Amino acid sequence: MDPQAWFAKGQSALQAGDLKAAEAAFRQVLAADPRAGGAYANLGVIAMRRKEWDQAISLLHKAANLEPKIAGIRLNIGLVEYRRGNYAAAMAPLSSVLRDQPDSQQARYLLGLCHFFEENYAEAVSVLEPLWSQKSNDVMYLYVLGIAAYSAGQSELDDKALKQLLEVGGDTAEFHLILGKAYLSHEENDKALMELKRADSLNPNLPFVHFNLGVAYMRIGASERAEAEFGKDIALEPEIPDNFEQLGALYIRIGKVQEAEKAFTEALHRNPNMAASHFGLAKIYLGEGKYQPALAEIDEALHLSPNSQNYHFVRARILAGLGRQEEARKEYAISKKLMDSGLDKEREAREEKRVPNPELTQQPLP
Repeated sequence: MDPQAWFAKGQSALQAGDLKAAEAAFRQVLAADPRAGGAYANLGVIAMRRKEWDQAISLLHKAANLEPKIAGIRLNIGLVEYRRGNYAAAMAPLSSVLRDQPDSQQARYLLGLCHFFEENYAEAVSVLEPLWSQKSNDVMYLYVLGIAAYSAGQSELDDKALKQLLEVGGDTAEFHLILGKAYLSHEENDKALMELKRADSLNPNLPFVHFNLGVAYMRIGASERAEAEFGKDIALEPEIPDNFEQLGALYIRIGKVQEAEKAFTEALHRNPNMAASHFGLAKIYLGEGKYQPALAEIDEALHLSPNSQNYHFVRARILAGLGRQEEARKEYAISKKLMDSGLDKEREAREEKRVPNPELTQQPLP
């Protein structure tokens, strides 16, 4: 069978969902023609469907090097980086797709979400607002646009998005979930709880309802209720790391250190790019005098969030505990500089108000 026939066979198998047969066919294509960019691209798609992100990104980059003009390959690279939580890395390929295909809704929406997660709220608004005519009936789009506008100080657009959300929502569990999240982001906790409880009453098995109820109960100091809600969401969605990270923060707050360590570890097992979980473990190990593991965790946290005053301060304390006084003094100086600038204080104030959005990370695969 020639490479074209193998390629056609692979495409048919991929469309039918037979990933094993599709992979075998595209490997046959590459055996005959190692420069077949389309085969690498389709193998990348197969890896994406299997959620094998590292393999997917490697295959897709090979495809992009061989077929640099195919926007769909770069779109998938952006999608993989997005699903891995590497939002900054996703921006360049997604931006390149938009340059080639200005009408690509998926590339624009993903790029806007990347700016949203990177807290570039003004940029998120700039990218997302042009989608209004196509997506103003999409409650998740309205939620993201509204929160980005609110965070960027664009109150008129925030009001417009919330008004539209109320108009298009209807009495569905999904609508009450998103409206509850919007109220959480505006720090209207009583309204948020009312909407989230309504979503729960309509569909107690809806993904993320119990997660957001947990966040709401944490906000008002109802620790036992929060713990119970996170537990319910874990039962429904055991692979979502955010439940475990929130549980870790909750356990730290109420003094359950061993439970917090376990929760942060579970979060990082599911997603190693969660800075707050690394930071939580670093503080636990510091408190126990385990300086070397504490240093490893704080270094990971700072790699993910290099401008956090708190992270640098904790690293200084760890280095002092290890007897590395000169390095500790440098870290204290960095921490003080960040504190004096006021920028980190603003960032951490935003972080306290920020509502986690694991719902937005579950983008559909090709």
